[in-house]
Amino acid sequence: MKNQLIPMAEQPQLPKYGVTESKKAELDSLTLEVLDQQGEVDKFQAMVTSLTEKSNLFQGYLSTADTNRTLAQNNKDLVDSVVNAAKDLSTNSSIAYDEVVLAMSLTDTLANDMKDVIDKLIYSAEVIEKLSNLVIRTKALNPLISDDLVSQITQAGTDANNAVALTLIALQTTFTAQATNTETGAASVLEKQQAENLVTVLTKNVKKTAEKDGHVSIKTLLYKAYALASEHYDREFAAMIIVTNQLNEAQANLDTATIKLQSLEAGLAAATAAALAS
Repeated sequence: MKNQLIPMAEQPQLPKYGVTESKKAELDSLTLEVLDQQGEVDKFQAMVTSLTEKSNLFQGYLSTADTNRTLAQNNKDLVDSVVNAAKDLSTNSSIAYDEVVLAMSLTDTLANDMKDVIDKLIYSAEVIEKLSNLVIRTKALNPLISDDLVSQITQAGTDANNAVALTLIALQTTFTAQATNTETGAASVLEKQQAENLVTVLTKNVKKTAEKDGHVSIKTLLYKAYALASEHYDREFAAMIIVTNQLNEAQANLDTATIKLQSLEAGLAAATAAALAS
């Protein structure tokens, strides 16, 4: 509320005569009350102005504290996310390695079986080749031997050799798969080790020993930073509440004092008018 006090220079001037001493004393008393109340209004107005500036300042502190707390929360959440991702990677690497080991075992079994088949095919090809040579020599001595038989035996030899060649290609592919499995297994082991090392770096606190200096983990540092930021925000918020309550109280006092001042000014104006009219 605005002060409605009438400046002394603008107040009605009483004549030196025509006003009784008692009325003059009453007017002087009312004037002093107005002046005293004006002092109260000025005091509370100064308090409101000061507390408003303080409230604005503390609001800035609170906003900064809230920003810092949010950043600390984001960092805390991020390190949790990285740790969880590293743990998942370690677990998945273990699973992948187990699968690779199983694949390596199956591939080794397949390679052994393929080698056994090749050995048998080579033996069969050699037997067929010898039989073919025998039939051809016999055919030369005995024209009664069927040409179809000679052709079939010759084709059987060709088929056996082709089967050996195809099986060798399959065996080579199996060896390639074995090499790939070995590389994949090694990569899975390395991946798992690196993931576990990352988790250790992020989460493990190392105590100082005679051999090495200790250190606090990144996760611990970020969690501590968040805790400190949260505590700082809580303090700033509590301070803001106090200042707000003080400002509200001062504003209420100013409003009350202003209303009282306006009432006294109205009373003084009425008394002055009555004195002048008498």
